[in-house]
Amino acid sequence: MKTTREFCPADRYAYDFGICSSGKGFAQVDTGQDAWYFGTWANPEKLAIVSYCEGDVTLLQAEDPEEFAAELRAMKKWTDESGCGFKGIDPMCVPEIEARFRALGLGDLLH
Repeated sequence: MKTTREFCPADRYAYDFGICSSGKGFAQVDTGQDAWYFGTWANPEKLAIVSYCEGDVTLLQAEDPEEFAAELRAMKKWTDESGCGFKGIDPMCVPEIEARFRALGLGDLLH
């Protein structure tokens, strides 16, 4: 998994409505810790996961669909075990995004 880190002093809404919008193929990965300063998005077509936390931005780029699915399942496990609570992946009412997650075997993580 390729990891890229950068700092972007903004808030998560710059990502919600910008580079991680549903129009660009991203879904929100919802947890109990989501706030204006924290958010996570996943793109099942680009096999990318973006996390924003207080300006720190991490991009995970999977090499293949299996690695992407395994990373999302690991994220679910960690958030559940840490008490943050995984709520699900929100495909943002975009049928194509939902279909891509289902094709990757991740339909059980959708809400």
